[in-house]
Amino acid sequence: MTHMSWCGPTDSVPESRRTSCRNCRTDKHSRRLRHQATVSCAGVTRSLEINSRVTSAPGVRRCDLDRRRRAATLAAMDEELRVLAQRLRGESGGSVAYERLLTTEDREELAGVLTEQERPLWAREMVAFRLGCAGDRRAFEALVLLLNHRDPERCVSAAHALSRLADPRTPRAAAALATNELRVAYALVPVRLLTRLRAPESVPALITVLRRRLAPGDAHWRLALACVEGLGALGDKRAGEILRSARAHPRLAAAAEAALARLG
Repeated sequence: MTHMSWCGPTDSVPESRRTSCRNCRTDKHSRRLRHQATVSCAGVTRSLEINSRVTSAPGVRRCDLDRRRRAATLAAMDEELRVLAQRLRGESGGSVAYERLLTTEDREELAGVLTEQERPLWAREMVAFRLGCAGDRRAFEALVLLLNHRDPERCVSAAHALSRLADPRTPRAAAALATNELRVAYALVPVRLLTRLRAPESVPALITVLRRRLAPGDAHWRLALACVEGLGALGDKRAGEILRSARAHPRLAAAAEAALARLG
């Protein structure tokens, strides 16, 4: 039984007759006063619970349920989808359309978004990512465009989905993006994707990019570093010559030595 303190007037009750609800010690007078307000301590509690439900609780509880539903949805996702979902929630304003695209299992509905006119970028990215991770090749073209986007976060999400998609066109597309000098500022993620794919196109593309980055005055040293690390991870002896050249660059020297050691 839940006990509550008596909240009624006590001035008229003699000190000897006042009750302590903690142990439910009551005399006849205080029991009569209690009965006028409610049947028992449990009744008071029940009355307050019912009143709380009738007044302010429903709105609060709906909000709680929405938060719990979103938390459960995010918990069921892999880490990359969770990061993407949280980012795109901000872009979409948490709209009904966002929730639908995040949770629906209807691939035809998702694929339709890629061909519909005037769909926002966040919706296309959400759909392309989900289809790509599910192995649906209808997402390929959209993911390749996102792989070379000016926003690094979109590039990273697209690279993850392309690696899961396992489309045979992906290595060629990534190599083309990585070696396009007009888009060199956005080539970092395609280079890292080539390393992850370990495709026949990977080593030649990384060697080409690294050779260009070793030119005097080139500003893209982070891209060069990614190439050095990637060539070391791939362990192809064809990379030996260019890695030895990279040792002459202070920012690349340590990574180049480590990569050469991995070549054996």
